[in-house]
Amino acid sequence: MLFRVAGARDQKLGAADCRLQVDNKPDSCVTTDSEKFGEFDRGASGLLKRIALSNEFGLFALIVIAVLVFASLASGFLSNFNLYLLGRIIAVNAMIGFSMMVVLVTGGLNLAVGAIGVCVAMTCGWLIEDIGLPWYLAMLLAIGVGAGLGAINGFGVVWSGLHSFIVTLATMSIFFGGMIFLTRAESFREMPELFTEFSRLKFFGILSAMLIPTVIVAVLLGALYHFTRIGKEMLAAGAQAAAAEQSGLRVSRLFVMCHALSGAVAGCAGLMLLARNGAAIPAMAGNLGQDWLLIAFLGPVLGGTLLLGGQVSVLGAVLGAALVSILSNGLLLVQVGEFWVQACLGLMLLLAVVLDKFRRSFVQT
Repeated sequence: MLFRVAGARDQKLGAADCRLQVDNKPDSCVTTDSEKFGEFDRGASGLLKRIALSNEFGLFALIVIAVLVFASLASGFLSNFNLYLLGRIIAVNAMIGFSMMVVLVTGGLNLAVGAIGVCVAMTCGWLIEDIGLPWYLAMLLAIGVGAGLGAINGFGVVWSGLHSFIVTLATMSIFFGGMIFLTRAESFREMPELFTEFSRLKFFGILSAMLIPTVIVAVLLGALYHFTRIGKEMLAAGAQAAAAEQSGLRVSRLFVMCHALSGAVAGCAGLMLLARNGAAIPAMAGNLGQDWLLIAFLGPVLGGTLLLGGQVSVLGAVLGAALVSILSNGLLLVQVGEFWVQACLGLMLLLAVVLDKFRRSFVQT
């Protein structure tokens, strides 16, 4: 579903005007059954046209094409094990995309999502292994750490007046370096069996249980932007920050909240990787967490979230993450080198930015 700030353009004919027209021209406001059917038919065809032209439908079509192509090229692509593996990959990639999406809504960036995710995973591992806390309490406290690190990003952006690109580029190194210093770059591998067993659960032989937290977060984010006042204020702040400020919205507070939410969601992604790997490892997201950056941008931007803010599509972010995951998995199965896979993802990012430019032009018109 695509949510954006827009003004109401529809104008309705008043009842009194309609009665006057009926008195003068009896047929002007009276519709026959055939006219009603024609209006219904036009409305239905218009709805189908909007669906067919939607970004989400285009992504779904690309996913179907990619599945058919890789199924014909790699015999094991549609095997139960690979579909289960794909579910695990999509679940984590979509969660990483959400962590960037919630900041893109306001026109900001969070380059520190990977560093925050690793910090949360390492915090959880430390609380479980060294402090001896129950895994569920350690998870909650670790996610709180992620939200706190995200809030630091938000306050840094608001206080300094710098673009979030600069602030989060700096905090990416600060957070990661601080984590390495505090943990002495040690790994935490003594995770509870129940904690790691969850990542290996499967339903119907092909669906990974790791999809459950991703679906829950997707539903919550969709409800946030569609049904809550604060979510709509976030969209308004992203569409026109100055106008939103003049209308009485506390834009600075909204920016901090979005960054805190980004940190919490990035923490969820880090915990999913912790459960999947069975250990908290400093390099689980690459050096400084940079391995997450392409994935974090690709899913939301391909899915319809504008880079300059004001428009978001949670479903599109999920489909974008699914497309990226399927392409990466399929290319590896047909024995394309890892470097070519990364090159392909880079080209997809360029394509996503071009699509974002066209979407902004469409919204402005």
